[in-house]
Formats: sequence, structure tokens, C-alpha cells
Amino acid sequence: MDDFTPEQIEEKKKMIFDAMGKRGQKQILKKGYEDWNPFQEPKDPIDIRKDKTKRTSQMLIREFLSMIDHDEYSNSFAQGAFEMCLGIINNDEKIRGMFEFACFYAELLKKEGYDSP
Repeated sequence: MDDFTPEQIEEKKKMIFDAMGKRGQKQILKKGYEDWNPFQEPKDPIDIRKDKTKRTSQMLIREFLSMIDHDEYSNSFAQGAFEMCLGIINNDEKIRGMFEFACFYAELLKKEGYDSP
């Protein structure tokens, strides 16, 4: 839209508005026609969100599961790990609690001389 004059942009905006149904027009008028921008860029889909390490959930889970022998985990194990992964990336409170507890428990086991859970 950078190649158009403000008048051309307003004309196109009015054409889009006029071509809409009454219900859609009503929604736009309720929020404010002046603030409405039919040309704005779409937001990034959730599936390409990245964590602090700049990895997607798919990259993280693939990396995690590749470190474990395929014969040593089930579909349920992988599904649980993936749910944890999504929860951590999305900063889900429930998953954060589960993660914090798992870290606490692993440290407790190590401190008391146990190898693993």
C-alpha cells in the first residue's frame, strides 16, 4: 500500500466497506471506521512461535526425542513431552508449575543420592 496516495487508499477502503455485508459494516462502525485498517498485515500464526532459544515447538520436541532411544519411550511419553513444550513456550501457569516441581524433585533426588525418578 506504500505506492498509493492517501486518497487512493481511502477510496479502496470505502470500496471494501461498501462491498461488505450489513453485519460486517455494523461491526466496523461499532469499533470505529476511522480506526479500521483492511490492509494491515496478518499476525503470525501460533505454530511459528519460538522460545527464548529461537526454536519452534517442533524443533524443541524433535531435539528432545532424538536424545532418547526410540525403544525407550511410548506415544504417551512423547505426547506428554510435547504438551510440556507447548505450555512452556506459551507460558502456561499449569505447565510452569509442573516444570518447577519436576526440577525441584530431580534436584531433591540428586541431593539425597538417588540416580533418577
